[in-house]
Amino acid sequence: MQGPRPVVLSGPSGAGKSTLLKKLLKDYENIFGFSVSHTTRQPRPGEVNGKDYHFVSREEMQKEIDAGEFIEHAEFSGNMYGTSKGAVQAVQAQNQICVLDIDIQGVKNIKKTELNPIYISVQPPSIDILEKRLRDRKTETEESLEKRLAAARVDLELSKEPGLFDMVIINDDLEKAYSELKEVLLE
Repeated sequence: MQGPRPVVLSGPSGAGKSTLLKKLLKDYENIFGFSVSHTTRQPRPGEVNGKDYHFVSREEMQKEIDAGEFIEHAEFSGNMYGTSKGAVQAVQAQNQICVLDIDIQGVKNIKKTELNPIYISVQPPSIDILEKRLRDRKTETEESLEKRLAAARVDLELSKEPGLFDMVIINDDLEKAYSELKEVLLE
């Protein structure tokens, strides 16, 4: 894949990846482009197909995975998620730096590819703060919230692996976290 070196943002749900990413894409829309992932889950209220995710059937996604069209894919809470080669190429075709929002499984899978991105982990200051953020969203059932928190604990533990990330941003203050992100990306 040609073009500038992509960026992988990773971190548990509620760490603030999406918020940081939205700010970055708004402030630097001509420089950065978001790789739109595929998922088999249903859209949440306000989500747009092709903008937030490519919402597809499990059969459709499995067929493309089997055909080698995905850089990485994983299953979470009974739904499949993944990054297609086409999604990254679409951003690179605009001559933009491709930003991917990927979970820890995906990071490990991408490490096995030739993509060679900059790996950045966005983390909450603590599990308690993460839980409060997730509860405040009011988008989760108690069961799905517990699943997300369990996944976050695993994510945070796995992210300690030496050399897995080029940078770790602790998002305890949004402006501070954003300026750290900009600093590393605008070099």
